[in-house]
Amino acid sequence: MRRRRKGRAQRGEKGIQISSDDPVYAIGIVSKLLGVPEWTLRALEREGLVSPERMNRKARVYSLKQIRTIEHICYLMDEKRVNISGVKVILEIEQVWTE
Repeated sequence: MRRRRKGRAQRGEKGIQISSDDPVYAIGIVSKLLGVPEWTLRALEREGLVSPERMNRKARVYSLKQIRTIEHICYLMDEKRVNISGVKVILEIEQVWTE
């Protein structure tokens, strides 16, 4: 019997299934999907708002959950004009509410 490794896609009845927690999206793909420059994604990481995993110690890879978080951060900053400090507070409050 084969064991399933953590973070690996599973093949199910409907084809390959990837968990929303699995980091599979490279920084360039995320940048194109969200229309956000790569340097902005790196800045969000530096500020501690997202923590992409590293592949081979270098390449940043994001999960679907992280992409949704980045999308929310961009909405707050662009549409609601919230600064980085405000975004941190909002994300902390939202995390408390969802627990």
